[in-house]
Amino acid sequence: MNVLIIEDEPFAQKELIRILNQCDPSVRVLKCIDSIEESIEWLKENDSAELIFMDIQLSDGISFDIFNHIQVKTPVIFTTAYDEYAIKAFKVNSIDYLLKPIEETDLCKSLQKFRDLKDQFERKNQALSKDQLKEVVGLIKPSFKQRLITKMGDRIYYIETKDIAFIYSEEKVTFVITKENKRYMLNYTLEQVEKLLDPVRFYRLNRKYLTHIDAIGTINKYFNSRLKVQLNPEVDDEILISRARVSDFMDWLEK
Repeated sequence: MNVLIIEDEPFAQKELIRILNQCDPSVRVLKCIDSIEESIEWLKENDSAELIFMDIQLSDGISFDIFNHIQVKTPVIFTTAYDEYAIKAFKVNSIDYLLKPIEETDLCKSLQKFRDLKDQFERKNQALSKDQLKEVVGLIKPSFKQRLITKMGDRIYYIETKDIAFIYSEEKVTFVITKENKRYMLNYTLEQVEKLLDPVRFYRLNRKYLTHIDAIGTINKYFNSRLKVQLNPEVDDEILISRARVSDFMDWLEK
């Protein structure tokens, strides 16, 4: 069985490969990909994968964006850190969800489920449509943080998420900038805090910046079909939206 892994965390990639080999030594991992852009390019040029393991949140955005650019004809098993109860409710469908950290027994069951449905997939050769994926994601309704805790010395503060302008990472430290241009340090990575905030109001612009919709200032077209974004409060960095994410970013602005 030829498998493609789309996952941005190196440890999660290795752990998934290890468990796959435990469940089925005949599994062959064709490639591990960590971004939307690379996934799109690989899938355009390759059709050898029989099954895809796909994380929902990647280094450059939500993996759903892949399906906005190409037609995926391969069955997908999503991996996620979302609530297990909602995931179990979805397991009656032909596409499975695996809860992180992934358990070997769950993965083995998913592989067996895939084998049982393989003939059906090959016969119909159906791609996952945008509407189908929206329905999948709609089944999972996580709760989002309304406040974040931060410390300065011995003092503890809380910040209302509605007062956040943007959050950024610098030398492996995460900072939050408020709308009043005050800076606080957070005890989260940018990837962790992204999962805690409402994606309708917050958007991951690139590897370094996560912004509230209210902090978006001017947006200009940039070289190679990218966008350049100015935040408010202003920053010295040049903030660019990659070509692969422009469509997703524009959709987010219109929500």
